[in-house]
Amino acid sequence: MATCTRVLLKALAGCQRQLLGAGGSSYTNIPKTLPRILPARTFAAVKAKKKDKKEEADKGVKKEKRVIDDKDRHKPFGKTAWAPVDDVYIQRFYPRTVHDAADAIDLLKSFQVLDFAPHNQQVYIDLLLDMKLEKKKKVDAFVSTVHLPHSFKKEHNTVIVFTEDANQAKDAQENGATFAGGVELIDGILDDKISADFYVAVPDILPKIVSLKNKLRKKFPKSNRGSVGVNVLKMLKTFKTGHEFMVENNCYIRTQIATLDMPKEHIFANLQTILMDVCSHRPAILGPFIERAIITSHTSEALWFKSDSVLPKPAEEKKE
Repeated sequence: MATCTRVLLKALAGCQRQLLGAGGSSYTNIPKTLPRILPARTFAAVKAKKKDKKEEADKGVKKEKRVIDDKDRHKPFGKTAWAPVDDVYIQRFYPRTVHDAADAIDLLKSFQVLDFAPHNQQVYIDLLLDMKLEKKKKVDAFVSTVHLPHSFKKEHNTVIVFTEDANQAKDAQENGATFAGGVELIDGILDDKISADFYVAVPDILPKIVSLKNKLRKKFPKSNRGSVGVNVLKMLKTFKTGHEFMVENNCYIRTQIATLDMPKEHIFANLQTILMDVCSHRPAILGPFIERAIITSHTSEALWFKSDSVLPKPAEEKKE
């Protein structure tokens, strides 16, 4: 059987070669430049379905987020209970614990003792801001510099003053400016021979130092940042001992406020100063500016705290 199969395959192969050889000569005279005839399409394209105006309107309207009121419930929606009974529990079964600011600071200090962590580690806050204003407007991302009542820095910030007034430059250097001068400082800054934490300038010299914009970037003197003005000594004092923070990613503020070895009252005072300055950038009539507030140290877990417990309460109106 195998022998018959091999003979049959050889015969078929020979017939195929003979057919190809016989038919090859009939196509030798066809020019290669002959245009290729494409097959014609014998069917119609599917007509695109028009979207109904009602469907487009429904897609444009966003569904409102469902808010569940747990005020009168015996337990939160989707949770096991309001508070755990045991010391060890699964966090996702219970609502997140939100502490008072003073209690959160006490917990951070107790964590440091239990974890044998450095006692002088940094304390940070993380704020989520509601940047909405009226008529679909938003608060612009801002940079602010405040004087903390209890400084945690061991050294003062370095400041460079741009002014062409010799008397102003002399007063600035006597009051702690790292460098003070005019356009002669530009080459040193571009060559990385001169640098500082902050740069302040008088309005008249700004057009002459435009070449430093790409080098200094965010540190370039700006009026909305408070680093451009006539009172050089006031600006120097602000930036020399001040603490700067800014809005990141359009709605977050992350900054250091103290070190953990500072007294509790000092940490609370610094926290209050920063929160009050943050809330001053949005009208109070629009409601709370801080949606979520977290405090943590360098090695501890993050603790949610109530920002309302830090901010001063408005004076109650006297009843007539």
